[in-house]
Amino acid sequence: MSHPEEDTTPKTPPAADLENPPPTAGTRNETGFGVSAITRRWKREDLLKKGGLALRGLGLLFSLLAFIIMACNKHGDWKDFDKYEEYRYVLAAAILATLYTGGQTLRHVHEMSTGRQMLQRRTSALLDFIGDQVSAYLLISAGSSAIPLTNRMREGADNIFTDSSAAAIAMALLAFLALALSALISGYKLTTQTYI
Repeated sequence: MSHPEEDTTPKTPPAADLENPPPTAGTRNETGFGVSAITRRWKREDLLKKGGLALRGLGLLFSLLAFIIMACNKHGDWKDFDKYEEYRYVLAAAILATLYTGGQTLRHVHEMSTGRQMLQRRTSALLDFIGDQVSAYLLISAGSSAIPLTNRMREGADNIFTDSSAAAIAMALLAFLALALSALISGYKLTTQTYI
């Protein structure tokens, strides 16, 4: 016998439950854990490594060109770069930037090819950040000190000496740009390090 108080109609779940079904085993939850989050992090880290290496490679190329162009800028009499402090400063900054970026590029290529870290991650991130900052600021400082001298010389005589000086300064400024962008990447890596 059936009781009149019992409701025999099937119960439907509330509308809120239909709009937000419980997560199943294959769906991504809101906390960002899971296989997809790990692979996204690995891809991001790989992109940052390759991007940092590419920027340091560009910094190496441009600083090496600035060094070579300025060192070859000797044309006799007043057309020798070593007679001007500003040009000697560009040469010194380009040499330091070339040595730093060359060493860093070799270290990063070695680490990417072997898969082994030469330094601890925290030490490596700190060295990258400080080195990128110092090299970038040396290059921009040297370039900005040599630009007014080159402009004054070009007003009087525009020749191969002033053209070579301008080319070396331009390469130093491009090296600065590459190292400044690399400093942003190394700063990001430094801030995402775990200190446990």
